Amino acid sequence: MADWAPIAKEYDPLKAGSIDGTDEEPHDRAIWRAMLARYVPNKGVTGEPHLTLFVARLNLQTTEEKLKEVFSRYGDIRKIRLVRDLVTGFSKGYAFIEYKEERALLKAHRDANRLVIDQHEIFVDFELERTLKGWIPRRLGGGFGGKKESGQLRFGGRDRPFRKPINLPNMKTDFYGEGSSEKRNWSREGTRDWRTRDREHERSRDKRWSERERSWAWGDGERERDSKEERSRGRERKDRDR
Repeated sequence: MADWAPIAKEYDPLKAGSIDGTDEEPHDRAIWRAMLARYVPNKGVTGEPHLTLFVARLNLQTTEEKLKEVFSRYGDIRKIRLVRDLVTGFSKGYAFIEYKEERALLKAHRDANRLVIDQHEIFVDFELERTLKGWIPRRLGGGFGGKKESGQLRFGGRDRPFRKPINLPNMKTDFYGEGSSEKRNWSREGTRDWRTRDREHERSRDKRWSERERSWAWGDGERERDSKEERSRGRERKDRDR
């Protein structure tokens, strides 16, 4: 917990797949792929990585000229690399922008995130491929996820930082006989008390039932005697009327 940070300092696919970085087993196949991947950053990429900005979620129609127009307001740009498909030449929706000064980089990182360009809300972060140790790109199961809230969620980046793990106290488990002899005796006495109470409850219930049966039998006898007396009185009235 002492070295905990919301942003990843070193990329670990297993931690990136966990909301608080404490998972011990991967929860999807993409994390397995990232853990088994042997990725080496592209050596053909030139420029200073610590002055390079990563821009994603671009409109596929956005051009280098449009990016230069927007991002040059934060400082002098040295180079813009819009990533395109090698076969079709179409944009893949993300780019890398290298500034001349760190001050311009930090300003763009702070202010350009979630900026709307060509009807698309963009995502801006520092370049991670050459600056974050152990980095695995999204196409190999790594990365820090996209904009969708479902699917392969990744944490530790700017979009979804790690949540601080909850420190739960150690629970003592001596209730079932792992504690002292006094506690064990107490639990045994308690079970004896419960058993005697159950027996007493059953006896009192049986007693109440027997009393009710007796009262019902007595009530039936009384009703029968009353009905006989009423019948005899009825005969006497008929005899008098005659």
